[in-house]
Amino acid sequence: MSSTESTSTPIPHTAVQQPVVAVGLKAKLYEATMNMLNGLSIGIIVALIPGALLNSLLKYLVPAVPQIQIILTMTAIAQTLLPAVSAVCVGMMAKFTPIQTTSLALAAAIGAGNYHMTPKGISVAGPGDVINLAVTIAVGYVVILLLGDLLKAYTILLIPTLVVLIAGGVGLLTYTPVSAITRYIGIGIHSMTTIQPILMGTLMGAIFAFIIVSPISSVGIAAAISLTGIGAGSANLGIAAAGFALAIYGRKVNSLGTCLAHFLGSPKVQMANLFTRPKLLLPILINAAIMGGLGAVFHVQATPSTAGFGCIGLVGPLAALEGYGSFSVGNIILISVLFVILPIVLGYVSDYICTKFKFHKPQYYVLNYS
Repeated sequence: MSSTESTSTPIPHTAVQQPVVAVGLKAKLYEATMNMLNGLSIGIIVALIPGALLNSLLKYLVPAVPQIQIILTMTAIAQTLLPAVSAVCVGMMAKFTPIQTTSLALAAAIGAGNYHMTPKGISVAGPGDVINLAVTIAVGYVVILLLGDLLKAYTILLIPTLVVLIAGGVGLLTYTPVSAITRYIGIGIHSMTTIQPILMGTLMGAIFAFIIVSPISSVGIAAAISLTGIGAGSANLGIAAAGFALAIYGRKVNSLGTCLAHFLGSPKVQMANLFTRPKLLLPILINAAIMGGLGAVFHVQATPSTAGFGCIGLVGPLAALEGYGSFSVGNIILISVLFVILPIVLGYVSDYICTKFKFHKPQYYVLNYS
């Protein structure tokens, strides 16, 4: 009897249940984090890519063909929709219902801070603060998960209202301090410009390579601190190095279009993969630092409005050519070498070394948008 009682005691059962619950919670947290990071990165690319591909080229044609100004207006409108587009991508990743997804998009538009009240009404400018957008989406995500289907018939009435009020309200409250943090980050980067140029260029390349694969907007940081001159040029070269390297690292598992998106679009598409395995940042930052240093050696420059783009839309290369003062054949060849050829060479060399020493695998960089 005693042996039967000892085998039926619930203590062993209880002992094994706790880790299962913990693992389940950890898995859900991981899934939610990946959904938000992937959704944000896709939304950023979708909203910014039209302008990145067209604006820097069309602006030279507007004086001769004023009619194409409408295209620049269209791409500007697309950029202002970045918060809503990102939220919709997050909702799709999380398999939210249409009501939940669109409610999240409304809250994101409020929290991003690109809508402002003026004496004449509401105005909108730019894509907003990406970090505060992430905060707003995270709060809305949690609200939707907590409510789930509990509201039943009242879902269509209460979900949009609650998500907008709670997540959007939190976004409004956090916008000022989060924006201040963004500016302080920019001030810290700007202080690097007082250092010896080559060291500064090396640091700028590495710093902006990290920023471009994080939720932080590299363009926003550059604009906020009025980054200019060699610092801005080195930042663009660092971003270019990161984009080409990531495209090369994942070339065996990603489609051609996806690979091109790393440098014609943005390396942010790899944000979730890199946050999952932070060690993968090492070869990217090394490549970016090398290119940033070379940018200082060759006096590659940019302006606050053209820094933080890399090769996206040829913004970085065109800004560098403008910095040289002429579009001569020699300058075009030099810029092509710095922005394309050398980053590709560094990408293949670092991929060979990392693969040889089993530091990374192509599967670590796979992207699936189905």
